[in-house]
Amino acid sequence: MPTEAKIRLLVADDQDMVRMGVKALLSGTEIKVIAEVASGQAASKHALEAEFDVVLLDVRMPDGDGLTALGRIKLDKPNLPILLFSAFDNPASIARAIALGANGFLLKTCTRDELLIAIRTAARGENVWTREKLRSVSGALRTPRIANNLEASLSEREGEVLRQMTLGLTNKQIAETMKISYETVKEHVQHVLRKIGLTDRTQAAVWAVRNNLV
Repeated sequence: MPTEAKIRLLVADDQDMVRMGVKALLSGTEIKVIAEVASGQAASKHALEAEFDVVLLDVRMPDGDGLTALGRIKLDKPNLPILLFSAFDNPASIARAIALGANGFLLKTCTRDELLIAIRTAARGENVWTREKLRSVSGALRTPRIANNLEASLSEREGEVLRQMTLGLTNKQIAETMKISYETVKEHVQHVLRKIGLTDRTQAAVWAVRNNLV
């Protein structure tokens, strides 16, 4: 892409050092960080109110995580290229990102070249999903849509555990967030999977997205 063709980028990450690092990596290229924010809610607001060519969203942020922001942005701007950016290679987060229409999922350990290629590819409206990423969740994405009435069999607590699972939180993190014991979370996860007829957390994440529970 010619250097004069600027790619306007919105960067959303709650860590100052990460945002600074991204800007430093993009220095001297045609990719320009037009705006940077530190929360999912702010990311949604900026993406919908201004014009960007690509949005780079951290998965875990306060005040609305990146995946929630992805869903909100895609409702109003379905063609806006969005890349997820995370320190965690979490299959549930990847599955949800695919289901919500993200153009790709980058780890924060990626190289400068990988970051540049991903942003430039997304700016052309293309996906940058690797075979490895797609393979890691392919089984979940082939899972048939399950009837919405199964949602009714989940208790309020089980529904909240399912939402936390879909955000990519581990059992320990769910326990800390919900202020319940680790063993209780394990029991809830087992009950959720049994009730919705699935076998793992990735499938559960896709099911939750397809049934508009997150």
